[in-house]
Amino acid sequence: MAAHARPAGPPRLTAAEFDVLYRRLLSRSAWARGERGALDALTPARVLAATREVRTGRTVTLAAPVETLPGPDNPEPARHRMTGRPGDDASGGLHFARDSFAMNVHGDADSHLDALCHVIYDGTLHGGVSASSVTPGGAEALSVEVAHDGIVGRGVLLDVPRLRGVPWLEPGDHVSADDLTAAETAQHVHVGEGDLLFVRVGHRRRRNELGAWHAADARAGLHPSAMEFLAERRVAVLGGDGNNDTAPSSTEGIGFPVHVLAIHAMGLHLLDYLQFEDLAPVCEAEGRWSFLCVIAPLRLPDATGSPVNPIAVL
Repeated sequence: MAAHARPAGPPRLTAAEFDVLYRRLLSRSAWARGERGALDALTPARVLAATREVRTGRTVTLAAPVETLPGPDNPEPARHRMTGRPGDDASGGLHFARDSFAMNVHGDADSHLDALCHVIYDGTLHGGVSASSVTPGGAEALSVEVAHDGIVGRGVLLDVPRLRGVPWLEPGDHVSADDLTAAETAQHVHVGEGDLLFVRVGHRRRRNELGAWHAADARAGLHPSAMEFLAERRVAVLGGDGNNDTAPSSTEGIGFPVHVLAIHAMGLHLLDYLQFEDLAPVCEAEGRWSFLCVIAPLRLPDATGSPVNPIAVL
């Protein structure tokens, strides 16, 4: 695979430059300001067309295993507790094994989906909905429930480390719009309207091989300007194997500029901390980087997100 020149360094955006970018993307995404945001692009015709991506029937997970042990990037791990085991009762007859599960959905380790109510920016949610709709009892608008019928469409994986000839991008590195365009060319695939775009930076492979680190302080992700590519193509969903945002932030005064642009301005549901180490070799072997993708968030009517296990069907 041919190496693609690495940017000299993340070009920082001033607050004023970010505001211009935000307003431009907001204007270009006027079609996606409804309750479902950019999911409106997933019309029945596009879902039906996505099923034609299936050729072998092979299924591959895009999720990482849920972690129950603490680590540098996971100080509040999921809690799994057995509430009943067959051995707890010595008598004969019928018994059931039972357990309970609790999770910090928006952590830096577990695969999850961000709903459109997740980002509050300048006092509003996506589409100008008042931030007061997020109450101590939950989100009264734009919760993960808007995706209760699932998210099904044509998935496209763009592998930026493959493009650059490296196993992963180092923390602090960023993906540009040029990277995304070059990855398309190298992989002979085109991102189109209504696609579910997945961008690999190699976060999971680095974590698996070198161990966990404090990803809140240092991680690879998209540069805010790369969102111009997504607006041009009118994608429906963005997912990454990191947080999608680079850390440290490349934008003055805003820690998560990609989240602001994607969720608040463009109406994109985000998938954070996926893993593509199972999918990428399959795509490489089959010589194709598009597939049917099925995402089924839990039905949590007032929640700002959900754990997910997206499935690629090739």
